[in-house]
Amino acid sequence: MLKGWVTADHTTLPRLYNVDDVEWKLGVAATGLDLRKRQVQLADGQQIDYHRLLIATGVRARRWPNKAEADLDGVFVVRTRDDAQQLQKRLDSKPRHVLIIGAGFTGSEIASVCRDRGLPVTVTERSASPLIGALGGTIGAIAAEVQRQNGVDLRCNTTVTSLEGDANKRLRRAHLSDGSTLDVDIAVVALGSIRNTEWLRGSGLAAGQLGVSCDAGCRAFDLNGIVTDDIFVAGDVARFPHPLYEYQLIALEHWGNALSQAEVAAHNMVNNEADRRPHISVPAFWSMQFGLNIKSVGLPPFATEVVVMQGSVEQRRFVAAYGHKGRTVAAVSFDQGRWLPYYEKQIAAAAPFPPAPPAYDSPGHYNLSRQSSQRPMCQRQHQPLS
Repeated sequence: MLKGWVTADHTTLPRLYNVDDVEWKLGVAATGLDLRKRQVQLADGQQIDYHRLLIATGVRARRWPNKAEADLDGVFVVRTRDDAQQLQKRLDSKPRHVLIIGAGFTGSEIASVCRDRGLPVTVTERSASPLIGALGGTIGAIAAEVQRQNGVDLRCNTTVTSLEGDANKRLRRAHLSDGSTLDVDIAVVALGSIRNTEWLRGSGLAAGQLGVSCDAGCRAFDLNGIVTDDIFVAGDVARFPHPLYEYQLIALEHWGNALSQAEVAAHNMVNNEADRRPHISVPAFWSMQFGLNIKSVGLPPFATEVVVMQGSVEQRRFVAAYGHKGRTVAAVSFDQGRWLPYYEKQIAAAAPFPPAPPAYDSPGHYNLSRQSSQRPMCQRQHQPLS
């Protein structure tokens, strides 16, 4: 939407309103859960009985912590379609200077849109590089170079301490932790998200700021760590163990994970225990920014080493593999996404790190039935993910 490729009305997902046995309660929030009575309390006073319950309440954007500053005209968050539409209209007005607070994927993608529009943009990031939380320091340093080469005023190891408005409560200035100030008329707060679990306080479920904990079959845990058999969790709000990552509880805010986990949850909700299955798909996501298609499979934050397997970092066309305890756990590509299915199979098979590179049958192709004996084309071998 921010690029103008699609309009807001073309982003609506289809709803099966004509399904006879579905009752929609749109615009009515859940406010409480009674495990003993198997009831969900709604904001309008209703109580809904359930035999099986799916919790898929997702997340919301983390707003600027100072409410008076967050309410200034010109301060935005981007999570929903309406958020994007409002920001798009303001960017259309050709602002003098845009400030983006946070250099994760949302902040970096919005910075890319601003530069495509020819708008001056400053990005502040408290860490040493953009995308460091998702891709690690080695690839994050490359992302920093990309942003600066595309005209972004990137301020790493820097935070915004306050936002200042004028007498009409319009944003006019930002104060930074390095003592400098910026004259800006738009600030986009891209500081992550908050999981929508407040309504579960006192319910007895293992739910909190990190999400709702569940097992690999999407069944929710109670506060004693005992799995329930009638409450399931899926999507951004879920916190679940993954066998490829030492069964540590992880939370993924990826569109693909929400789809695959919802399928597993739905299957398990309507089947007996013997016919249920775990959610074990390899995580994957992608991002378009600064003319680059960045794709990831696995969990880069879980890794302790990274190696560039093929391609050229200087040309911004490469594949990097990530390792942990001698095992391949993730891979990231810059404009080389066609190779990721191969690395996804290596991750799923817990292949040794670094993995064998794909065997080429012809330029641009590989044969999964053959293994290559050649060593990977490493430009940065076994670098810690600092």
